Amino acid sequence: MSFFAILFALLIEQARPLARSNPIHAGLRAWSLSVSRSFDAGAAHHGWVAWSLAVLVPAVFVLAVHAALTWWVGWPVAVVWNVAVLYITLGFRQFSYHFTGIRDALEMGDEASARARLAEWQRVDVGELPRSEIVRHVIEYSVLAAHRSVFGVLAWFSVLAALGLGPMGAVLYRMAEFVSRYWADGGDDAAQRASPALRAATAQAWTVIDWLPARLTALCFAVVGSFEEAIEGWRFHAQRFPNDNDGVILAATAGALNVRLGGEALKADAHPLSTQGFQVDAPIGESESTPGRAPEVGHLRSVVGLVWRSVVVWMLLLALLTLARLLG
Repeated sequence: MSFFAILFALLIEQARPLARSNPIHAGLRAWSLSVSRSFDAGAAHHGWVAWSLAVLVPAVFVLAVHAALTWWVGWPVAVVWNVAVLYITLGFRQFSYHFTGIRDALEMGDEASARARLAEWQRVDVGELPRSEIVRHVIEYSVLAAHRSVFGVLAWFSVLAALGLGPMGAVLYRMAEFVSRYWADGGDDAAQRASPALRAATAQAWTVIDWLPARLTALCFAVVGSFEEAIEGWRFHAQRFPNDNDGVILAATAGALNVRLGGEALKADAHPLSTQGFQVDAPIGESESTPGRAPEVGHLRSVVGLVWRSVVVWMLLLALLTLARLLG
């Protein structure tokens, strides 16, 4: 059932992507803001209470609906519910608009437009960023967005669905990722309302939740890319990035594509986190560069191939597990 739910969700999302401004995401933002206002009193345990309510209540809700549909209506309707939840939480098109626009601008030699699109996407000051640095930042942000929009969701959904918890894992992962940015210390209104205790709790929880998915994503990139170089990058260069989980993904990507990643981060402006959707990432942070070739526009197409091949690996693995379950 998990395989078919993911397959249909991906197909629907490719044909009709979810609009960036939609009532479901707006409702979840309003829910997170309401929780922080009501339960974030500044103490450490208040931070964990607020995080638990913001993340677990939506996850438990979709689980309850899944259980009710399975027991009282039938599993075909439960599959439709799984597809609907995955359609909201899973998808390439939630971030590929910016990636495609920047890539097309660079291929046409319009670096000014590429800088403007990058600045709009990440809410950062790009200044007179050179061409290779534009490409590098696009690669870094894109693979992290692909991980958080696709592979991390697949990992948590697959694991918890195998335990009979339906689409709970997809919502758990995406809400944990969302509040880790929404309540981050970035200077926007929501962050100013979040206490240091709440920001610390969300950061710690997100690090734990993303630990396994980040390494599965890195492993997939290694399998479909240059395996030895990706594993070497994972082992020896992941620590060059300030975030451990992101570092594993970026180091594996650098090795898989033989491209140099890392370096001085873009500088955030006064409003670094978008409140119009789930897909805008905070600046990655300063880091040392990994070995590899200087980033070129051709690497952007290599990134697309790397991601799609990884999706195929995931789907083949799920198909085999589904077949083994049916035959067993």
